[in-house]
Amino acid sequence: MAKKGNRVQVIMECTEHKNSGLPGTSRYITTKNKKTTTERLELKKYNPRLKRVTVHKEIK
Repeated sequence: MAKKGNRVQVIMECTEHKNSGLPGTSRYITTKNKKTTTERLELKKYNPRLKRVTVHKEIK
C-alpha cells in the first residue's frame, strides 16, 4: 500500500535570466513539504547560461 506524502514536486526558475531577455531558461526540479512550507520557495542555484549563482523562484 502506498503512503500518502506531504511532499510535492516544484519547478524553480531563474529570475535574473528571465528578466535579462536572453534566449532559453534555467530551471530546476525539487521537492518541498507542502504542510510546513506553504509559501513559494526561493533558493540560490547555479545558472549554467549566466555561469554564476542566481536566485531561483518557484513557478508551479
